[in-house]
Amino acid sequence: MASIFVIGAAGKVGIRLVRKLAVRGHRVGALHRKREQESTLAAAGATPIFGSIQIIDARSLANIIDGCDVVVFTAGAGGAGIEQTNAIDGRGLETAVDAAKLAGVRRFILVSAFPEAWREKENSEGFENYIAVKKLADAYLADTELDWVILRPGTLSDEPGTGMIKANAALPYGTVTRDDVAETIVALIEEPAVRRSIVELTNGDDAVADAVAKLGH
Repeated sequence: MASIFVIGAAGKVGIRLVRKLAVRGHRVGALHRKREQESTLAAAGATPIFGSIQIIDARSLANIIDGCDVVVFTAGAGGAGIEQTNAIDGRGLETAVDAAKLAGVRRFILVSAFPEAWREKENSEGFENYIAVKKLADAYLADTELDWVILRPGTLSDEPGTGMIKANAALPYGTVTRDDVAETIVALIEEPAVRRSIVELTNGDDAVADAVAKLGH
């Protein structure tokens, strides 16, 4: 049983992750910024912690996560605009990484984005900013001595998870369910041999546990 702190716990991937971690017996701290999210997170099995990654400083967050085994960052602006993207996906990630270093939490898993996302479309300035911010966030984490994993899912869907994925350092672009992203994060938490790695993720033909185990060899 590990102690996991999830930033972005009330999001579509985050809440799925919280439920899966709790079922497996892990202790879960869940950062949330809306009071009405507290009961949902508690019912999912987490200890809700009220706060915003946009506002909290690294030292304050370090005090909260002190003693945790893993930090998972799955927060995002979700298309709320350039300013919010910069604040959450960009500066928020930097705050979380700095906090992990201050608190001595070695394991850090970041849910990022496929760089090739929607390249076939004519994308907005906001989307191009999102991709650029995600890449800079990846680079910020990768430049640390933490035992990081950067997970880059393809286009996310709300269909029921299949438990079957494809995971590797580089993949052709594709889709993946949010359920299977959450299941993959759980497997990564439980497979410490996968470290300092960028993992791209789509639907596939490998069971989640098998796919993640291969990454550790």
